[in-house]
Amino acid sequence: MKRNMSRRSFLRLSGGLGASALLLANGGLPSKFLQTQSGLSVPRAFAQDEDGVEVIIGDVLDYQLTSEDWEGEFGYVTFQLHQALFNGDSVYYIRTDASEQSFAEENGLVFVPLLNAALSAEGATSQLYTFDGGAAEQLPVVSSVPSEEDYSPAWQVHTVTFNGDPILLESAEAVLEAEAAGDITIEAAPLVVNFPIVKWADGELQEDTEKTAYLGTGPLVVPVDTEAMEVTFKLHECFPGSRYIVTDTSAPPMAEGMNLAASPPTQALQGVGATDEIWVFGNGIEGSGVMGFQKAIFDNAAGSPIWSPFWDHFTAVWSDDADPVILTNSADLRAAADAGELEIFNGTPNTHPDGFIVNCPVPIKAPNS
Repeated sequence: MKRNMSRRSFLRLSGGLGASALLLANGGLPSKFLQTQSGLSVPRAFAQDEDGVEVIIGDVLDYQLTSEDWEGEFGYVTFQLHQALFNGDSVYYIRTDASEQSFAEENGLVFVPLLNAALSAEGATSQLYTFDGGAAEQLPVVSSVPSEEDYSPAWQVHTVTFNGDPILLESAEAVLEAEAAGDITIEAAPLVVNFPIVKWADGELQEDTEKTAYLGTGPLVVPVDTEAMEVTFKLHECFPGSRYIVTDTSAPPMAEGMNLAASPPTQALQGVGATDEIWVFGNGIEGSGVMGFQKAIFDNAAGSPIWSPFWDHFTAVWSDDADPVILTNSADLRAAADAGELEIFNGTPNTHPDGFIVNCPVPIKAPNS
């Protein structure tokens, strides 16, 4: 893939680790990560640039808001990959959001308090096991992957401590068996993270080979690169001031049609207040939105205490006698709906009143074009 700009490098701004702690790699650029004892990586922080663009996820390696390399009206964003184990096989995931503020700040994630509510919805989260110590080759262990019906990218984090000599654990079942045998202690944290899996043993998120439309043949610009430990997503624009990616949805039929991963348990997030609202447009002024009309509207901007990357999806349709205009915020959209100019459907007109959840992390905030 040809890129119009060189890889962006950023200075570390966090006060907890000085410049002397940075390793040099990639031709002298500061190392992207410092490894912690638990196996998690602490990323460097990012700052707002002179154009008002702010990278708000520390695992972002590179991005461009738009590109002349393809016809589609979207840019790209490259994330650092992370590796875990599922039933002895490697899986690869990205890290975007966390429900606990200090954890989010330490790991360069977006703080999303609403995700705490996921713990009150039975089955809404999958389980992520991280290890305090352990064998040198021990990776985090996950309880599910996108090919499983119980897969959720919203993970409750558990810390595993060995009570004796460490043994290699490669599956959630093995972790629970080791706990039952007294070999380990598991501490379930009141912490939910949004870590979408992008590649697993029998599948991966797909590349958009055409790069002309919002959905296309997949959410990725290029296939997952496990050698470089990178993955590059299409980067979409929406109001207010957000650039986002799409990883999965709670409705398997929609997932198949959208070429995304299916995450059925995330539907339960809607009933406990762990979601926010997004509106796409089913008609009106043509544009780069998912249905070919104006860009979508998020109810709140990323980083707001009432924002969530798990979006309760609505479709807005202009009435026959309305004069469509570009709407840029949820207040104006609701006013148009109250005036009878817009009809709002939960999900789509075909699925209403049954909606669905779409996982749309926001790695970058930028003024709308």
